[in-house]
Amino acid sequence: MHVQKLGPKHRMCRRVGAAVCGRPNCPTNKRPYPPGQHGRARRRLTEYHLRMLEKQKLRSMYGVGERQFRRYFHEATRRQGVTGEELLRLLETRLDALVLRLGFAQTLPQARQLVSHGHILLDGKRINVPSASVRPGQSIEATASAKNFVSVREALEITPDPPAYLERDKGAVTGRLVRVPERAEIPLPAEVDERLIVEFMS
Repeated sequence: MHVQKLGPKHRMCRRVGAAVCGRPNCPTNKRPYPPGQHGRARRRLTEYHLRMLEKQKLRSMYGVGERQFRRYFHEATRRQGVTGEELLRLLETRLDALVLRLGFAQTLPQARQLVSHGHILLDGKRINVPSASVRPGQSIEATASAKNFVSVREALEITPDPPAYLERDKGAVTGRLVRVPERAEIPLPAEVDERLIVEFMS
């Protein structure tokens, strides 16, 4: 399986000063300042800039484009709960994000590739749309061939147990979204202040 390169992803990590790619070997862990010759200079960030960086950080973590992110935000504003938390729940219950959380892949690009190449079943149906929304009670399973992929087996061995809102059967390479995630349970690779994002988008 070909996995896309992570160059631009790390550039975003450097820009926001956090390992948004979720990889332990992210260059940001060694150089936590922006790229370029003035990267080390201490800049005072404006309120606007801080809010924008939070938005870019979250967009990078879930690998969504600007227009798609705006759609998620508008959907979140229509919901009953706190807008920022609802936004995170919408992103977290995407199929590619849950494939990653279940440990079927080590990175989001890998998870996305599994879905888009038709290697993931949602309630027994082959789904090739990474942004597909998963509802509580729905099951996620690797196809018969994907269960034997070296990358999937390797990911299952080294990734941590999934968060409490997911159930997983490691041997069967299946999982289920038990319930809607609580904000505190979502294992983001870096801290995000979603309130700043809401202020920026409003």
